[in-house]
Amino acid sequence: MAKLKMFMYKVFKWGLSVIGLTVSITGITGEVSVNLGSPLTESEISRVSITIFPNGHNLPKGQGSVKEGEKLYVELCSACHGESGTEGPSNRLTGSIGLFSFMDPLRIMRIQEVNGLLVMSTGQQWPYATSIFDFVRRAMPHYKPKSLTNNETYSLTAYILYLNDLVNKDAVIDRKNLPGVEMPAFKRYVRAWKNKSAADDFIPRP
Repeated sequence: MAKLKMFMYKVFKWGLSVIGLTVSITGITGEVSVNLGSPLTESEISRVSITIFPNGHNLPKGQGSVKEGEKLYVELCSACHGESGTEGPSNRLTGSIGLFSFMDPLRIMRIQEVNGLLVMSTGQQWPYATSIFDFVRRAMPHYKPKSLTNNETYSLTAYILYLNDLVNKDAVIDRKNLPGVEMPAFKRYVRAWKNKSAADDFIPRP
C-alpha cells in the first residue's frame, strides 16, 4: 500500500511539473508549438482528395466509352471478375442469383450454391453509379491500384454499366452524365436525411 501511495505521489508530482512547464512556455511565447509535421500544399492535398460523392461532386475531367472499357476489361479485369463479370472468383459485377437482402429466407442456400462473393453484384447492390468510378479509380486493378487514368476509369465504369444494361453499347460516360445513371439498388436504399436540403448541405455540390 505504501508503494502504491509513493507511486501515485510521483505521478502527481510529474503531472504538476508538466503543467508548470506548459504554463511557462505559453507565458514566454504566447503559444505552444510542438513542431509535428508541416502544412500540406495544394498539390499534395489534391493527390489524396479523390472521394467522389453520390451527386458527382469531385468527378474529374475526361470521358470513356463502353467500347474502350471492354478492351480494358479483358486486359485488366476479366482474370478476377470473369469474362462476363459473373464468374469470379472476385466480386460479381452484374446480376445476382436472387438475393436482395439479408432477410431473404433462401439466403443461406444461395450462398451455399456459389462463392459468397458471387451472390450479389456491384450493379445490383450499389445505389450510385458514381461509386463505381470512385472504387475503380481508388482500388483497381487489385495488383496496381490508382494506376488508371481518368479516361480509363470512365471507360471501365461505362462498360460495367453496360454489363448491367444501364447504358447502350455506344455510350460515352463523363462527369456530366454519370451522376444521372440510376442504379437498380437506388430505390431499395433508405436516405439518412429526412429532407433533400439536409442532404444537399452535407454533400458538396458539383
